[in-house]
Amino acid sequence: MRHFGHIAPQVRQRLFHREPSAFSADSPARLLSAALGATLYSPATRPRLADDIVKQAGNGVVSMVLCLEDSIDDADVAEGEENLVRQFADLDSRTGVEPPLLFIRVRVPEQIPDLVRRLGAGVRLLSGFVLPKFTEERGLPFLEAMASAEAESGHRLFAMPVLESPELLYRESRVDTLEGIARAVGKFRDRVLALRLGVTDFCSSYGLRRAPDMTAYDVQIVASVIADVVNMLGRADGSGFTVTGPVWEYFRVSERMFKPQLRQSPFLEGQAVELREKLIEHAMDGLLREISLDQANGLLGKTCIHPSHVLPVHALSVVSHEEFSDAEDILRPERGGGGVLRSAYTNKMNEVKPHRAWAERTLLRAEVFGVAKEDVGFVELLAAGIPG
Repeated sequence: MRHFGHIAPQVRQRLFHREPSAFSADSPARLLSAALGATLYSPATRPRLADDIVKQAGNGVVSMVLCLEDSIDDADVAEGEENLVRQFADLDSRTGVEPPLLFIRVRVPEQIPDLVRRLGAGVRLLSGFVLPKFTEERGLPFLEAMASAEAESGHRLFAMPVLESPELLYRESRVDTLEGIARAVGKFRDRVLALRLGVTDFCSSYGLRRAPDMTAYDVQIVASVIADVVNMLGRADGSGFTVTGPVWEYFRVSERMFKPQLRQSPFLEGQAVELREKLIEHAMDGLLREISLDQANGLLGKTCIHPSHVLPVHALSVVSHEEFSDAEDILRPERGGGGVLRSAYTNKMNEVKPHRAWAERTLLRAEVFGVAKEDVGFVELLAAGIPG
């Protein structure tokens, strides 16, 4: 699979200076953690789940979570498990089909080895498990269960803990909780693919819900948690993990209080005025702003609950030609001793040592999402990815 693989080759050639690289479920963890992109959630109870998965793969989705937790009723868990077993068997029987990276969001540790056994041969299509309400105390049993299931099945499994517990939100317990999470995921570093943020749960602890005009970063109590998670768990010194962006809840707006957050000029230049109007109508201007703020705050990828959110996440994850040029200049072997140089675009200073970690992360993102041509921006990438 590859990002933008659903777009015709000739269109990719027109858009990309360097096209996204292909990867598979067997690729190295470091590459997969950067490649997750927009991770689309789906209830595990959907009766035509296998068809849905194939359809979404054809629309550019590269990672999905099949949820047995909050998205379904407590009474439907057994039915959801049975449905997953059937749907994985269906997918496994199809030839020539490459599904996205598939993860199951479970409720309790005991579900992990049980589901791995019940999936049988279909377990080869499973990339791992999403672990809810993760703290050191609650999370370690999940990680241990996953390690046992992996050993028993002989199939590599990754964990994606969800950081959403009240202990993480409350100021008096936040640091201790983060330190405990760091100890837990540190013990299973090779199997923790990414850490996911459960911002909806954070808001629920205070009876809050951000409006479509607001991003998670406008809700200060949420923004403070994101900052602390990245501070302690997302460092670029080799100790950190990929931290993914929070879910965007909206896909249509009936009324708005503030002006749209999308400038007109990029859409006028790209002759895509109708696209701008459609994005605003479906609350995508707020989503695009939040994706940009995710990246500015050290997050990569995003939890998505609607297929229409996938393309904006991926379009804004593509590395611009200017970013790529700066990153390559900073990482040239002859720059190993440091120093300062003017960017090739002659509009900024590149300081080799302070910008090195940024450059390394940028080139990793470029590998999986590609590098846009010099005259191609996010508007062209969005427009090209929309089905005709």
